[in-house]
Amino acid sequence: MKLPVQITFQGMDASPALEAAARERVARLERFGTGMMGCRVAFEVLQKHSQQGRPIGVRIELTIPGRQLVVDRVEHEDAHIALREAFDGMKRQLQDSARQRRDQEKQHPRPLQAQATRPEP
Repeated sequence: MKLPVQITFQGMDASPALEAAARERVARLERFGTGMMGCRVAFEVLQKHSQQGRPIGVRIELTIPGRQLVVDRVEHEDAHIALREAFDGMKRQLQDSARQRRDQEKQHPRPLQAQATRPEP
């Protein structure tokens, strides 16, 4: 990766465990060989629900050549689960992007075209 990973915490104290987990998951994404240029991971404490605890939102912005991929607001009460789900979504986006670059996207069959002709008497 060309730029270092940026990890921010909003509304909560910085957690070395979450930071390490995020860096490990970014390293896993680099295996796709997409030429990742930069990655930002943001943890944010969201508004408290009356019946539940305080959910943590995770946002990932990943810059690859020609595109910026974003997974926004994956929420869960456990920050590690929210982080896992957000990176699973980013992994799917990276796989789709790689398929598009390699022209392996699903090609839909062309509609059949027929021409009706009358037999001559």
